Amino acid sequence: MNEKRSSMPVLPLRDVVIFPGVIVALNVGRRMSLKALEAATENDGAGNVFLVAQRDGKKENPGAEDLYEVGCVANVMQVMRLGDDAMRVLVEGVRRAKASYRDLDGVLTADAAPMEDKPDELSETESRALRQMLTDQIAAHARVGLNRREGRDLAGKIAELEDLPRVVNQIAANFPMPLEMRQSILVAPTLRDRVDKLLEIVMRETEAQKVQRKIRGRVKDQIEKTHREYYLQEQAKAIQRELGGEDQSMELEELKKRLKESDMTDQARKKCEQELRRLGAMPPMSAEASVTRTYLETLLSLPWSKRSEVTGDFAEARAVLDRDHFGLEKVKDRIMEYLAVQKRVPRGKGPILCFVGPPGVGKTSLGRSIAAATGRVFARLSLGGVRDEAEIRGHRRTYIGSMPGKIISAMTRAETRNPLILLDEVDKMGRDFRGDPASALLEVLDAEQNSTFNDHYVDVDYDLSEVMFVTTANTLDIPPALADRLEVIHLSGYTEDEKMRIARGYLLPRQFKESGLSEGEAEIQPSAIRQVIRTYTRESGVRDLERVISKLCRKIVLKSEMRVVETTPDSSEKPASEKPESTDGVDGADGAKKPAPKRGREGAAEVEFAEDDKRERAQFIIAPTSLRKYLGVPKYRYGVTQEEPKVGQVVGLAWTESGGDLLSIEACRMPGKGKIIRTGKLGDVMKESIEAALSVVRSRAAERGAAPDFMRESDVHIHLPEGAIPKDGPSAGIGVATALLSAVSGAPTRTDMAMTGEITLRGEVLPVGGLREKLLAAARGGIKRVILPRENKKDMAEIRDSVKSQVEIIFVKWIDEVFELALLPPPVSGSAKKRGRRSSVSAPVVIGEKPPAEQDKPAVRH
Repeated sequence: MNEKRSSMPVLPLRDVVIFPGVIVALNVGRRMSLKALEAATENDGAGNVFLVAQRDGKKENPGAEDLYEVGCVANVMQVMRLGDDAMRVLVEGVRRAKASYRDLDGVLTADAAPMEDKPDELSETESRALRQMLTDQIAAHARVGLNRREGRDLAGKIAELEDLPRVVNQIAANFPMPLEMRQSILVAPTLRDRVDKLLEIVMRETEAQKVQRKIRGRVKDQIEKTHREYYLQEQAKAIQRELGGEDQSMELEELKKRLKESDMTDQARKKCEQELRRLGAMPPMSAEASVTRTYLETLLSLPWSKRSEVTGDFAEARAVLDRDHFGLEKVKDRIMEYLAVQKRVPRGKGPILCFVGPPGVGKTSLGRSIAAATGRVFARLSLGGVRDEAEIRGHRRTYIGSMPGKIISAMTRAETRNPLILLDEVDKMGRDFRGDPASALLEVLDAEQNSTFNDHYVDVDYDLSEVMFVTTANTLDIPPALADRLEVIHLSGYTEDEKMRIARGYLLPRQFKESGLSEGEAEIQPSAIRQVIRTYTRESGVRDLERVISKLCRKIVLKSEMRVVETTPDSSEKPASEKPESTDGVDGADGAKKPAPKRGREGAAEVEFAEDDKRERAQFIIAPTSLRKYLGVPKYRYGVTQEEPKVGQVVGLAWTESGGDLLSIEACRMPGKGKIIRTGKLGDVMKESIEAALSVVRSRAAERGAAPDFMRESDVHIHLPEGAIPKDGPSAGIGVATALLSAVSGAPTRTDMAMTGEITLRGEVLPVGGLREKLLAAARGGIKRVILPRENKKDMAEIRDSVKSQVEIIFVKWIDEVFELALLPPPVSGSAKKRGRRSSVSAPVVIGEKPPAEQDKPAVRH
């Protein structure tokens, strides 16, 4: 048979089959489809295209192998452009055709051969009868169907048609059915075959609609209208009963596949299989099914066997630690020890490290660096403010909205069995009626128990023994049982030189990058950084220092953008307590001389503004004298040595959660009747320490130049400034006694000296804790001499040499030694003839050489 083939562009269709005699509006947006339309209408604006359905509607650029062979030749009736990349075209199907495809100048073209119906000997009577059957079936479907309006429109349209082929094409094009069924009707060789297929589809769909209406009616009679959710569930059950329950959920199959591939424990696998069977028997829309699916997802998402490779390269690990943190040698040595043991015993039970120190010293970032150095995945859990035990162990699945605990959630996020989990702020956890999360951590942080950790939500044992846990805290104010499981490493505050190195090596480059400052665009002199450390910050860490540097960088960026030329402020803007620094050379952190900054036209080493011919950017040099313009008035005064000696005022050393601090202790004597006034938000222990100090002073008043009965006609007021801050502890005992004796004897105290120590009624000075933080505070405050209890001399091995070189440390045993060192002669010497006697009192010990190294152990907190 000779086929008359015609060549025309191909327009692929998604989920649509076009039949002869049917007019359809199509939205065209794909590039290949637009090219086909342009090729079809390039002559007179109208032409023929070959409309054919894609086998896979999701494919964006189908080829010849992705298209059906049989399609419909259509006439392009109207084209309307919707934009540069979209058209709306009105086409009318003309005839069926079978095509072979080829690419012609980048346009997919079809050589279409018409498909004529094979003779099937349908008489006019048979044609009329078949047309009537189709019309009746469409009308019946319209009466029982859910979309009655669309069904009535289709029934009305075909009732007006007399030609059987046109009736068949209209029904095939508009009746709801899958794409494959439409295509099978289009390729049927005879008209009778197309009618038979169409009648089968319409009758089957009509019966299905009747069953659905029957189901809906039965369910509707069983429940009330207000229970819509229950009604939907029952409808789903009824549909499943009618269908025989043969349809398997794709989601259920996916869960079964994941379970088969998972390497979970036998206990967990048995639990999963049990839950999968229950899920298969549940209605898919039920609330219980949703809870079960979430539980199975949690179990299958846990890393049961996947591990990250822990590094054994000690040089690389040490380089990572040195790159991220300056100093902290003890911490780094401990981490290297852990890596060495881990290399020899890969499955050994590792320690639980606990970094204790003031804020801003790098505890949290140190945990991240350890993860990078060891090659582990890092996960951080913030425990500050956690009060519910379920946050650690999870909620039981009987509760609505239950979920696993933080530990299991962290393991899911890490996707490995051996991550590093940082438990941040373990000392900030609370407890209430919901439970004690610190007690829940006992199992997690115990190497003997965490191999069978049982989360309430997961309800199967999970092995945490390969996890490296690291905890952080500001204080050791945590339950003893939890503290017993931790290897405590104290991180004290940074010295001034260490802050200088951190600022120049870490903070400045980071803030320059975050502020958009390029290299060479601005320079902050080392002396300016040191001035910032001394007068604009007072902290143990460097967090506030970084904020101040960030502010300084933002000011520089603003001035650079505005092209403002800075000038020298007059000398009256300098604080009275500041001494002008030499600009001939600036000391760096290592003591080396740095080149002096360039001077402006008036010779001031403050800020220079210059134009770079290549970059046309401003260059700034920040000196100490220009800080006031950028940062405002200094917040703190560095050093107290310029103050005149005062009566009744002593500088004490205090320990806080934020590190060490200088504590002013004031005493005042006034006429009265022996009343003792204590102010400053003092705790019970400090109040008792004041009572003991008062008794010591009264017992020594006569030999120290004060009236023995000074309390008979006098009141004594003890005050510790900054009254909004709670203060407690016995370590201010010798400071209170010294201030009291100064007030009642009139002898002024030294302002360049600070002290700390507990006092007994016999006048013995007892040891105290927190010496590292207290000595750092003394060095930051410009204190020259510090009085410490003699029994604390053994703790000097833990103090940095840089701190001991800045202050003179004097050890005492008795309060009389403190009086001799801290009190100056009174203005009127006649009342102090007996001062200076020190019977049976040993001489104070002054630090003169470096003490022998001792084991690193935490200081006792008082």
